[in-house]
Amino acid sequence: MSVADQKKAAKIVALTVLLLLAVVGGVAWQAIRYPESSPGGEPREAKLSVEKGMTLAEIARRLHAGGLIDHPSWFRFYANERGLAQKIRAGQYTLSSKMTPHQLLDRLVEGVPVEEVAVTIPEGKNMVQVAELLDAAGVSNKDEALKAMRDPAFVRSLGVPNGTLEGYLYPDTYRFRPGSPAQKVLAHLVKRSQDVLALLEKQHADGVAMLKKQYQFTSREIVLMASLVEKETAQPAERPRIAGVFLNRLRLPTFVPHRLETDPTIVYGCSVPVKKSAACQKFEGRIRKMHLTDKDNPYNTYTHEGLPPGPISNPGRAALEAVLAPDATPFLYFVSKNDGTHYFSKTRAEHEAAVNKYQRTKSDSGT
Repeated sequence: MSVADQKKAAKIVALTVLLLLAVVGGVAWQAIRYPESSPGGEPREAKLSVEKGMTLAEIARRLHAGGLIDHPSWFRFYANERGLAQKIRAGQYTLSSKMTPHQLLDRLVEGVPVEEVAVTIPEGKNMVQVAELLDAAGVSNKDEALKAMRDPAFVRSLGVPNGTLEGYLYPDTYRFRPGSPAQKVLAHLVKRSQDVLALLEKQHADGVAMLKKQYQFTSREIVLMASLVEKETAQPAERPRIAGVFLNRLRLPTFVPHRLETDPTIVYGCSVPVKKSAACQKFEGRIRKMHLTDKDNPYNTYTHEGLPPGPISNPGRAALEAVLAPDATPFLYFVSKNDGTHYFSKTRAEHEAAVNKYQRTKSDSGT
Protein backbone atom coordinates (compact mmCIF):
# COMPACT_ATOMS: atom_id res chain seq x y z
CA MET A 1 0.00 0.00 0.00
CA SER A 2 1.31 3.38 -0.94
CA VAL A 3 1.77 6.22 1.48
CA ALA A 4 -1.17 8.01 -0.14
CA ASP A 5 -3.41 4.97 0.33
CA GLN A 6 -2.30 4.65 3.95
CA LYS A 7 -3.18 8.29 4.59
CA LYS A 8 -6.55 7.80 2.91
CA ALA A 9 -7.28 4.71 5.02
CA ALA A 10 -6.25 6.52 8.18
CA LYS A 11 -8.63 9.36 7.36
CA ILE A 12 -11.49 6.90 6.80
CA VAL A 13 -10.77 5.17 10.12
CA ALA A 14 -10.56 8.52 11.90
CA LEU A 15 -13.84 9.68 10.38
CA THR A 16 -15.49 6.38 11.27
CA VAL A 17 -14.29 6.66 14.85
CA LEU A 18 -15.45 10.27 15.06
CA LEU A 19 -18.84 9.32 13.62
CA LEU A 20 -19.12 6.41 16.06
CA LEU A 21 -18.18 8.67 18.94
CA ALA A 22 -20.74 11.20 17.80
CA VAL A 23 -23.47 8.51 17.63
CA VAL A 24 -22.49 7.05 20.99
CA GLY A 25 -22.32 10.53 22.47
CA GLY A 26 -25.73 11.39 21.05
CA VAL A 27 -27.22 8.21 22.39
CA ALA A 28 -25.57 8.77 25.75
CA TRP A 29 -26.88 12.33 25.85
CA GLN A 30 -30.38 11.12 25.00
CA ALA A 31 -30.12 8.45 27.70
CA ILE A 32 -28.96 11.00 30.25
CA ARG A 33 -31.82 13.38 29.53
CA TYR A 34 -34.37 10.60 28.89
CA PRO A 35 -35.93 10.59 32.40
CA GLU A 36 -36.84 14.28 32.05
CA SER A 37 -37.97 14.23 28.42
CA SER A 38 -41.44 13.75 26.96
CA PRO A 39 -42.62 12.50 23.56
CA GLY A 40 -43.64 15.98 22.44
CA GLY A 41 -46.49 16.78 20.09
CA GLU A 42 -49.95 17.95 21.09
CA PRO A 43 -50.55 17.40 24.81
CA ARG A 44 -53.23 14.81 25.45
CA GLU A 45 -54.45 12.37 28.07
CA ALA A 46 -54.24 8.61 27.74
CA LYS A 47 -55.73 5.77 29.76
CA LEU A 48 -53.45 3.04 31.01
CA SER A 49 -54.63 -0.20 32.57
CA VAL A 50 -52.08 -2.04 34.70
CA GLU A 51 -53.24 -5.46 35.81
CA LYS A 52 -51.85 -7.30 38.79
CA GLY A 53 -48.87 -9.45 37.77
CA MET A 54 -48.23 -7.59 34.50
CA THR A 55 -44.56 -7.51 33.40
CA LEU A 56 -42.55 -4.32 33.05
CA ALA A 57 -42.09 -5.06 29.34
CA GLU A 58 -45.87 -5.16 28.79
CA ILE A 59 -46.35 -1.95 30.80
CA ALA A 60 -43.70 -0.22 28.70
CA ARG A 61 -45.34 -1.43 25.48
CA ARG A 62 -48.70 -0.03 26.62
CA LEU A 63 -47.11 3.29 27.53
CA HIS A 64 -45.54 3.44 24.07
CA ALA A 65 -48.79 2.45 22.35
CA GLY A 66 -50.55 5.24 24.22
CA GLY A 67 -48.01 7.78 23.01
CA LEU A 68 -46.67 8.37 26.51
CA ILE A 69 -43.05 7.28 25.93
CA ASP A 70 -40.75 7.04 22.88
CA HIS A 71 -38.47 4.16 23.83
CA PRO A 72 -40.00 1.22 25.73
CA SER A 73 -36.62 -0.44 26.25
CA TRP A 74 -35.19 2.73 27.73
CA PHE A 75 -38.13 2.98 30.10
CA ARG A 76 -37.51 -0.60 31.22
CA PHE A 77 -33.80 0.13 31.75
CA TYR A 78 -34.66 3.31 33.67
CA ALA A 79 -37.18 1.54 35.93
CA ASN A 80 -34.71 -1.25 36.67
CA GLU A 81 -31.88 1.20 37.26
CA ARG A 82 -34.02 2.98 39.89
CA GLY A 83 -34.98 -0.35 41.46
CA LEU A 84 -38.69 0.33 40.95
CA ALA A 85 -39.60 -2.30 38.35
CA GLN A 86 -41.32 -4.51 40.95
CA LYS A 87 -43.04 -1.64 42.75
CA ILE A 88 -45.46 -0.55 40.03
CA ARG A 89 -49.04 -0.85 41.29
CA ALA A 90 -52.03 -2.20 39.44
CA GLY A 91 -54.85 0.20 38.64
CA GLN A 92 -56.62 2.31 36.04
CA TYR A 93 -54.51 5.38 35.31
CA THR A 94 -55.21 8.62 33.47
CA LEU A 95 -51.85 9.97 32.30
CA SER A 96 -50.67 12.95 30.23
CA SER A 97 -48.32 12.92 27.25
CA LYS A 98 -46.61 15.92 28.85
CA MET A 99 -45.40 13.71 31.69
CA THR A 100 -41.74 12.68 31.66
CA PRO A 101 -40.62 9.08 32.18
CA HIS A 102 -39.52 10.14 35.66
CA GLN A 103 -43.03 11.46 36.42
CA LEU A 104 -44.72 8.46 34.81
CA LEU A 105 -42.70 5.97 36.83
CA ASP A 106 -43.31 7.87 40.07
CA ARG A 107 -47.05 7.90 39.36
CA LEU A 108 -47.14 4.18 38.60
CA VAL A 109 -45.26 3.42 41.82
CA GLU A 110 -47.51 5.74 43.83
CA GLY A 111 -50.59 3.98 42.48
CA VAL A 112 -54.11 5.17 41.84
CA PRO A 113 -55.53 7.22 44.72
CA VAL A 114 -57.91 5.05 46.75
CA GLU A 115 -61.46 6.24 46.27
CA GLU A 116 -63.48 6.16 49.48
CA VAL A 117 -67.00 7.17 50.40
CA ALA A 118 -68.24 8.36 53.78
CA VAL A 119 -71.19 6.74 55.52
CA THR A 120 -72.69 7.91 58.81
CA ILE A 121 -74.48 5.45 61.09
CA PRO A 122 -76.65 7.47 63.51
CA GLU A 123 -77.30 6.23 67.06
CA GLY A 124 -80.33 4.02 67.50
CA LYS A 125 -80.58 2.52 64.02
CA ASN A 126 -81.34 -1.19 63.83
CA MET A 127 -79.35 -3.56 61.66
CA VAL A 128 -81.79 -3.41 58.72
CA GLN A 129 -81.46 0.36 58.69
CA VAL A 130 -77.66 0.08 58.93
CA ALA A 131 -77.66 -2.27 55.92
CA GLU A 132 -79.78 0.27 54.01
CA LEU A 133 -77.38 3.09 54.88
CA LEU A 134 -74.38 1.06 53.71
CA ASP A 135 -76.18 0.25 50.47
CA ALA A 136 -77.29 3.84 49.84
CA ALA A 137 -73.71 5.07 50.30
CA GLY A 138 -72.44 2.50 47.81
CA VAL A 139 -70.32 0.78 50.45
CA SER A 140 -71.90 -2.69 50.55
CA ASN A 141 -74.94 -4.44 49.13
CA LYS A 142 -77.90 -4.43 51.54
CA ASP A 143 -78.83 -8.10 51.07
CA GLU A 144 -75.21 -9.20 51.44
CA ALA A 145 -74.84 -7.14 54.61
CA LEU A 146 -78.05 -8.45 56.17
CA LYS A 147 -77.10 -12.03 55.35
CA ALA A 148 -73.80 -11.56 57.14
CA MET A 149 -75.45 -9.81 60.11
CA ARG A 150 -77.70 -12.84 60.58
CA ASP A 151 -75.06 -15.51 59.95
CA PRO A 152 -74.44 -17.25 63.31
CA ALA A 153 -70.99 -18.48 62.27
CA PHE A 154 -69.86 -15.02 61.19
CA VAL A 155 -71.34 -13.45 64.33
CA ARG A 156 -69.43 -15.92 66.52
CA SER A 157 -66.22 -15.33 64.57
CA LEU A 158 -66.35 -11.67 65.61
CA GLY A 159 -66.81 -12.55 69.27
CA VAL A 160 -70.34 -11.14 69.45
CA PRO A 161 -72.43 -12.84 72.19
CA ASN A 162 -75.68 -12.57 70.27
CA GLY A 163 -77.63 -14.35 67.54
CA THR A 164 -77.07 -11.44 65.16
CA LEU A 165 -74.85 -8.35 64.99
CA GLU A 166 -77.66 -6.18 66.34
CA GLY A 167 -76.33 -3.83 69.01
CA TYR A 168 -72.71 -4.15 67.87
CA LEU A 169 -72.72 -1.98 64.71
CA TYR A 170 -71.25 1.09 66.34
CA PRO A 171 -72.78 4.45 65.33
CA ASP A 172 -70.12 6.69 63.81
CA THR A 173 -68.92 8.16 60.51
CA TYR A 174 -66.78 5.76 58.50
CA ARG A 175 -64.91 5.80 55.18
CA PHE A 176 -64.82 2.71 52.97
CA ARG A 177 -64.03 1.83 49.39
CA PRO A 178 -67.18 1.57 47.24
CA GLY A 179 -68.32 -2.01 46.85
CA SER A 180 -66.39 -3.28 49.86
CA PRO A 181 -67.14 -6.85 51.01
CA ALA A 182 -69.92 -6.67 53.60
CA GLN A 183 -68.13 -8.91 56.11
CA LYS A 184 -65.05 -6.67 56.04
CA VAL A 185 -67.16 -3.55 56.64
CA LEU A 186 -69.21 -5.14 59.42
CA ALA A 187 -66.10 -6.46 61.15
CA HIS A 188 -64.81 -2.88 61.29
CA LEU A 189 -68.06 -1.60 62.85
CA VAL A 190 -68.09 -4.41 65.40
CA LYS A 191 -64.45 -3.85 66.33
CA ARG A 192 -65.24 -0.17 66.95
CA SER A 193 -68.17 -1.15 69.18
CA GLN A 194 -66.06 -3.61 71.17
CA ASP A 195 -63.26 -1.06 71.63
CA VAL A 196 -65.64 1.65 72.87
CA LEU A 197 -67.42 -0.73 75.26
CA ALA A 198 -64.12 -2.03 76.66
CA LEU A 199 -62.93 1.53 77.29
CA LEU A 200 -66.19 2.55 78.99
CA GLU A 201 -66.23 -0.56 81.17
CA LYS A 202 -62.70 0.25 82.27
CA GLN A 203 -63.70 3.84 83.08
CA HIS A 204 -66.82 2.70 84.96
CA ALA A 205 -65.49 -0.34 86.77
CA ASP A 206 -67.74 0.34 89.79
CA GLY A 207 -70.81 0.40 87.55
CA VAL A 208 -69.80 -2.86 85.89
CA ALA A 209 -69.37 -4.47 89.31
CA MET A 210 -72.76 -3.18 90.51
CA LEU A 211 -74.57 -4.43 87.39
CA LYS A 212 -72.92 -7.82 87.70
CA LYS A 213 -73.69 -8.18 91.41
CA GLN A 214 -77.28 -6.88 91.47
CA TYR A 215 -78.50 -7.87 87.99
CA GLN A 216 -76.06 -10.56 86.81
CA PHE A 217 -75.30 -8.35 83.80
CA THR A 218 -72.46 -9.23 81.47
CA SER A 219 -71.28 -7.02 78.61
CA ARG A 220 -74.10 -8.47 76.51
CA GLU A 221 -76.82 -7.23 78.88
CA ILE A 222 -75.13 -3.82 79.10
CA VAL A 223 -75.34 -3.46 75.32
CA LEU A 224 -78.91 -4.77 75.32
CA MET A 225 -80.06 -2.30 77.99
CA ALA A 226 -78.26 0.53 76.22
CA SER A 227 -80.15 -0.29 73.03
CA LEU A 228 -83.43 0.27 74.92
CA VAL A 229 -82.24 3.53 76.43
CA GLU A 230 -81.10 4.71 73.00
CA LYS A 231 -84.58 4.20 71.54
CA GLU A 232 -86.42 5.89 74.39
CA THR A 233 -84.81 9.33 74.36
CA ALA A 234 -82.46 11.57 72.41
CA GLN A 235 -82.01 13.85 75.43
CA PRO A 236 -78.54 13.30 76.97
CA ALA A 237 -79.71 14.35 80.45
CA GLU A 238 -82.52 11.77 80.41
CA ARG A 239 -80.52 8.72 79.43
CA PRO A 240 -79.09 7.89 82.90
CA ARG A 241 -82.53 8.44 84.45
CA ILE A 242 -84.27 6.14 81.97
CA ALA A 243 -81.57 3.54 82.55
CA GLY A 244 -82.32 3.89 86.28
CA VAL A 245 -86.06 3.41 85.68
CA PHE A 246 -85.49 0.22 83.68
CA LEU A 247 -83.14 -1.18 86.32
CA ASN A 248 -85.72 -0.37 89.04
CA ARG A 249 -88.34 -2.33 87.11
CA LEU A 250 -86.08 -5.35 86.90
CA ARG A 251 -85.16 -5.38 90.60
CA LEU A 252 -87.61 -3.63 92.92
CA PRO A 253 -90.12 -5.95 94.65
CA THR A 254 -92.72 -3.19 94.43
CA PHE A 255 -92.75 -3.51 90.64
CA VAL A 256 -94.17 -6.95 89.90
CA PRO A 257 -94.18 -8.52 87.38
CA HIS A 258 -90.79 -7.22 86.27
CA ARG A 259 -91.86 -6.09 82.81
CA LEU A 260 -90.04 -3.22 81.12
CA GLU A 261 -93.14 -2.27 79.09
CA THR A 262 -91.35 -0.24 76.45
CA ASP A 263 -92.93 0.30 73.03
CA PRO A 264 -89.74 0.20 70.91
CA THR A 265 -89.30 -3.49 71.74
CA ILE A 266 -92.68 -4.28 70.18
CA VAL A 267 -91.83 -2.25 67.09
CA TYR A 268 -88.51 -4.08 66.75
CA GLY A 269 -90.11 -7.52 67.10
CA CYS A 270 -92.63 -6.62 64.42
CA SER A 271 -90.09 -5.10 62.03
CA VAL A 272 -86.66 -6.72 62.08
CA PRO A 273 -86.78 -10.47 62.83
CA VAL A 274 -87.34 -12.72 59.81
CA LYS A 275 -89.88 -14.80 61.72
CA LYS A 276 -92.78 -12.69 63.04
CA SER A 277 -95.88 -13.43 65.11
CA ALA A 278 -99.35 -13.37 63.57
CA ALA A 279 -100.06 -10.00 65.18
CA CYS A 280 -96.76 -8.58 63.96
CA GLN A 281 -97.56 -9.64 60.42
CA LYS A 282 -100.42 -7.12 60.65
CA PHE A 283 -98.17 -4.36 61.99
CA GLU A 284 -98.40 -1.21 59.86
CA GLY A 285 -96.15 1.11 61.83
CA ARG A 286 -98.54 1.86 64.70
CA ILE A 287 -98.88 -0.20 67.88
CA ARG A 288 -102.40 -1.50 68.42
CA LYS A 289 -103.94 -3.44 71.30
CA MET A 290 -103.24 -6.79 69.62
CA HIS A 291 -99.55 -5.88 69.58
CA LEU A 292 -99.54 -4.88 73.26
CA THR A 293 -101.09 -8.21 74.26
CA ASP A 294 -99.13 -10.34 71.78
CA LYS A 295 -97.40 -13.16 73.68
CA ASP A 296 -95.94 -14.66 70.50
CA ASN A 297 -93.68 -11.66 69.95
CA PRO A 298 -90.61 -12.52 72.08
CA TYR A 299 -89.59 -8.85 72.03
CA ASN A 300 -92.89 -7.70 73.55
CA THR A 301 -91.87 -6.38 76.98
CA TYR A 302 -95.54 -5.87 77.89
CA THR A 303 -96.13 -9.63 77.94
CA HIS A 304 -92.64 -10.93 78.83
CA GLU A 305 -90.65 -10.16 81.97
CA GLY A 306 -87.04 -9.08 81.96
CA LEU A 307 -84.91 -8.09 79.02
CA PRO A 308 -85.89 -8.92 75.43
CA PRO A 309 -83.98 -11.69 73.60
CA GLY A 310 -81.41 -9.26 72.19
CA PRO A 311 -80.60 -5.62 71.47
CA ILE A 312 -83.18 -3.62 69.51
CA SER A 313 -80.84 -0.97 68.14
CA ASN A 314 -77.20 -0.04 67.90
CA PRO A 315 -76.44 2.22 70.87
CA GLY A 316 -73.88 4.99 70.92
CA ARG A 317 -71.40 5.95 73.59
CA ALA A 318 -73.83 8.07 75.65
CA ALA A 319 -76.43 5.30 75.94
CA LEU A 320 -73.79 2.75 76.93
CA GLU A 321 -72.40 5.14 79.52
CA ALA A 322 -75.91 5.79 80.88
CA VAL A 323 -76.29 2.08 81.69
CA LEU A 324 -72.86 1.94 83.28
CA ALA A 325 -73.59 5.06 85.36
CA PRO A 326 -77.39 5.12 85.84
CA ASP A 327 -79.22 7.59 88.04
CA ALA A 328 -80.15 6.34 91.51
CA THR A 329 -83.73 7.36 90.87
CA PRO A 330 -86.98 6.48 92.70
CA PHE A 331 -88.96 6.64 89.43
CA LEU A 332 -90.69 3.65 87.90
CA TYR A 333 -92.57 5.26 85.00
CA PHE A 334 -92.13 7.88 82.32
CA VAL A 335 -94.26 9.27 79.51
CA SER A 336 -93.47 11.50 76.56
CA LYS A 337 -94.36 15.17 76.94
CA ASN A 338 -94.40 15.50 73.13
CA ASP A 339 -91.51 17.96 73.17
CA GLY A 340 -88.65 15.47 73.12
CA THR A 341 -88.59 15.09 76.93
CA HIS A 342 -90.41 12.85 79.40
CA TYR A 343 -92.39 13.18 82.61
CA PHE A 344 -91.21 10.75 85.29
CA SER A 345 -93.45 9.25 87.99
CA LYS A 346 -93.01 7.14 91.13
CA THR A 347 -96.44 5.55 91.20
CA ARG A 348 -98.91 4.08 88.73
CA ALA A 349 -101.54 6.65 89.70
CA GLU A 350 -99.17 9.54 89.08
CA HIS A 351 -98.17 7.96 85.77
CA GLU A 352 -101.78 7.54 84.63
CA ALA A 353 -102.44 11.21 85.42
CA ALA A 354 -99.40 12.18 83.34
CA VAL A 355 -100.58 9.98 80.47
CA ASN A 356 -103.97 11.72 80.52
CA LYS A 357 -102.24 15.08 80.50
CA TYR A 358 -99.67 14.53 77.79
CA GLN A 359 -101.17 11.84 75.56
CA ARG A 360 -104.39 12.03 73.62
CA THR A 361 -104.99 8.37 72.75
CA LYS A 362 -104.71 5.13 74.67
CA SER A 363 -102.43 3.68 71.99
CA ASP A 364 -99.84 6.31 73.03
CA SER A 365 -100.05 5.18 76.64
CA GLY A 366 -96.45 5.93 77.54
CA THR A 367 -94.00 3.66 79.24
